[in-house]
Amino acid sequence: MIPAGFAYRRASTVDEALALLAEHGDEAKLLAGGHSLLPLMKLRFAAPEVVVDIAPLTELKFVRLDGNEVVIGALSRYHDLEHDPVLAEHAPLLAHVSGAVGDPQVRHRGTIGGSLVHADAAADLPAAVLAADGTLVARGPSGERTIPAADFFLGPFTTPLEPDELLTEIRLPSQAGQGWGFEKFTRRAIDWAIVGVAVTGKAVGLINMGGTPLRASATEAALASGATAAEAAALAAEDTSPPEEPHATSEYRKHLARVLTARALASAGIS
Repeated sequence: MIPAGFAYRRASTVDEALALLAEHGDEAKLLAGGHSLLPLMKLRFAAPEVVVDIAPLTELKFVRLDGNEVVIGALSRYHDLEHDPVLAEHAPLLAHVSGAVGDPQVRHRGTIGGSLVHADAAADLPAAVLAADGTLVARGPSGERTIPAADFFLGPFTTPLEPDELLTEIRLPSQAGQGWGFEKFTRRAIDWAIVGVAVTGKAVGLINMGGTPLRASATEAALASGATAAEAAALAAEDTSPPEEPHATSEYRKHLARVLTARALASAGIS
């Protein structure tokens, strides 16, 4: 498929990107790695009049430690996150999950911000950021605002970002010394997960178990009340509504959620 015609603008600074968004409003879309936007444009599910390329914004490509928080620039690429020494110590779950996305070509172009803003329930990074109690920082004409990850994923491919706002940072509390685990089941290694589970400490994020990335709240509550990992994992599918598809029924996904949660909790050292 060939996308509909569009104008191309290349931003060299965050302020320039925000000015272009303010100028073009709903008719503009941001291009970072392109792995989410370009397929939608080719299928004509998205037809922006203006594409604003923000890939050159080096000011949004960083990882640093700020007190007890890890701060990640929204344009940091998966490959860089996978190999970052700060993440290895303070956010090992996120480093590992970044290295499990797609294939090397995807990991060298795709960005964490692009994945979060796309808000696909089948994506790995949103569930990992949820499990890590992350906070997202957006910048717009009125300045910066912070949005807890728990409030960021509103529905399928829907977030609270306004058309003139740009995601700039992701902040995670340091998880140094905490156990973590990650499991996902795919048909092929590079496919979206049929189901996935991200665990850090005793927080559990679920992949592809509803219309948005989810926390396994029943499992977390069971762990907090002293249940064993096996007892808590048995509750992983509670209050979820996984999609029904030819290659994976809803009931099969619920079964996978329980099995994978047990494995991820074991990897995190929780018994």
